[in-house]
Amino acid sequence: MARPRIGRTKELIDKHPLHRLLYAGVKYLYFTECVMDETLKNTMLFDFFGDMLTEKQQEYYDLYHNEDLSLSEIAESAGISKQGVYDIIIRAEKTLVRFEQKTGIFQKWFETRSILEQSTIIGEKIHPIVLSYFQLEKRI
Repeated sequence: MARPRIGRTKELIDKHPLHRLLYAGVKYLYFTECVMDETLKNTMLFDFFGDMLTEKQQEYYDLYHNEDLSLSEIAESAGISKQGVYDIIIRAEKTLVRFEQKTGIFQKWFETRSILEQSTIIGEKIHPIVLSYFQLEKRI
């Protein structure tokens, strides 16, 4: 399957929000790899699947991705080598991606959020609890 150029895809999405719906679903993974900020993607995966990691993986992953500490800072505070911290973080990242590939929960959440976002743009009524869950604001 031929993939569109990344620059062109981003242009389309930036130009009109309805184009986001084209990438929800089958092309979701390509969409998130090309467009979604890597930090945001890592944070979202951690929010969805972080409890599935070991305590050390959770701690180091959170410090590295969410608190923006360097490997050296984490290693110094934990009393292990930078390589040890790196290995734990990489193992955690692989685990989070594997859970997403098996369950597709983040994909489904992202697709639903995209559809709800479009619904708010065209003025459909959506329950405030749903808007809150998907971190959307009511548009007037």
